[in-house]
Amino acid sequence: MNQIILILLIGVLGFALLRQYRQQRLLIENLERRSQKRNREVRREALIERDQFLDALGDAFLLVNETSQIVFANDVARKLVKGRKLAGRSLMEAFLDDQLSVAAVRCIRTGKPMQEQVVLRSTFTPLGAANDQGVSAWVIDAAPLSSMTDGKLTRVVIRDVSSEYQADQVRRDFVANASHELRTPMAIINGYLENLIDDDVLEDSVTSRKFLETMRKHGQRISRLVEDMLVISKMESGDAFALNQEPFAIRECINDVIDRLAPVIDKQAAELELRVEPEDLIITGDRFYWTQILFNLVENALKQNPNSELKVSVVAEQLEGEVRISICDDGMGIPADDLPYIFKRFYRVEKHHSQKQVKGTGLGLSIVRRAIEAHGGTIEASSTPGQKTCFNIRLPVE
Repeated sequence: MNQIILILLIGVLGFALLRQYRQQRLLIENLERRSQKRNREVRREALIERDQFLDALGDAFLLVNETSQIVFANDVARKLVKGRKLAGRSLMEAFLDDQLSVAAVRCIRTGKPMQEQVVLRSTFTPLGAANDQGVSAWVIDAAPLSSMTDGKLTRVVIRDVSSEYQADQVRRDFVANASHELRTPMAIINGYLENLIDDDVLEDSVTSRKFLETMRKHGQRISRLVEDMLVISKMESGDAFALNQEPFAIRECINDVIDRLAPVIDKQAAELELRVEPEDLIITGDRFYWTQILFNLVENALKQNPNSELKVSVVAEQLEGEVRISICDDGMGIPADDLPYIFKRFYRVEKHHSQKQVKGTGLGLSIVRRAIEAHGGTIEASSTPGQKTCFNIRLPVE
């Protein structure tokens, strides 16, 4: 009897222990599942935070595995692909130009950081989206990520440096063109000076006077070039360029320009028409720069048509919300091939100039556009050669 009771007690105790063991196992499994779920949630939240952080970057960002396949692309990179799929594609497939993937592929092979600047002379970005810049510059920056637990990954940053590249090109072109423009008249002046001194030309009053007149013209050209370079440099210097904004009558400003150009107008027997509506039209701006703007445009019309009985019209009128100023002439005009480039620095339309004429500085129209834009306005040019050439200015008014 006692044995039976003992067996029953052992059975009950074993059942209780087994039940307790099962409960503990279920509890452990439950905790493990919760832990795994929590880990997945933490990992998912971490990935979401990572993606949000990388999407906020201003540069295109890619994560690439050791086989050169893209495993992640941020929002900027997705915009650059113009709708094409990036994830799962190789770098060679993603980039439209092989030279763009060189730095990243080299980084993956060597395990060393690589950086390379690439200039694209096309209408597309590195990943295929349309680009209206024409020429663009990009820095491809690649480096391995050693702390990743899910395999060897390489981060690739695609940075658009087109603005810096173009600004640097403008500076280089400006220095090169300015040096050339200064060197040419200086060489002419020095040449005539040598002739005057070494060849005893001073005794010949007619020849020496001719030499001195030529030297004076080129000296004036140097002075004008330096003045124009200082003006455009001041305009592009940011804080240093401050407009003296004040209201003034545009008619008085135009009359000042006509008075200054009166000798040229009379010499060329040019006809100048002025119309301002309303008569007392007032604009707010820097009168000095508006005088420069109008002077350059009217002088340009006269200078480009020295041998014709030119008709020049200057019209200023106020319409709803803006003032429009147009300077038109009926001269030989601007060829269609040159028209898109006339506002570029040092660009000149001079196919009709004779060798005896002193060339302009090539900065006048560039200064005109920069000064108008500083006032919040715009300028456009249109030309039908031999019939009509117009520069149209639009200035918003409050």
